[in-house]
Amino acid sequence: MHEMGIAMQIVEIAAASIPKNVENIQVERVNIKVGKLSAVVPESLKFCFEIVVKDTPLSGARLVIEEVPVVARCNECSAEWTITGPVFTCIKCNSGSIQILSGRELDIVSIEIADP
Repeated sequence: MHEMGIAMQIVEIAAASIPKNVENIQVERVNIKVGKLSAVVPESLKFCFEIVVKDTPLSGARLVIEEVPVVARCNECSAEWTITGPVFTCIKCNSGSIQILSGRELDIVSIEIADP
């Protein structure tokens, strides 16, 4: 389960972004984007995050995951579409020469902190 390692990295990055000169900050949410091709299972990542945040500055924070669909562009006819199945060919001309535009993301978008 590589989600544990990813959760640990998210917590490490989020904790490092908290200003050192401010005390008693409560992180409420960590918002991330996860692409459908990133090989991350969102529910597993949330479960691991809940374990990892204990006894850290992010204790009690929620992980909010926005799943990013797989979007492709055909190199032959320039059609763009969202891939929903296992077939990676153009829906317009059936070419296999495509470019993946989104779906591989694994990004921390924002960290929300409670008002003091």
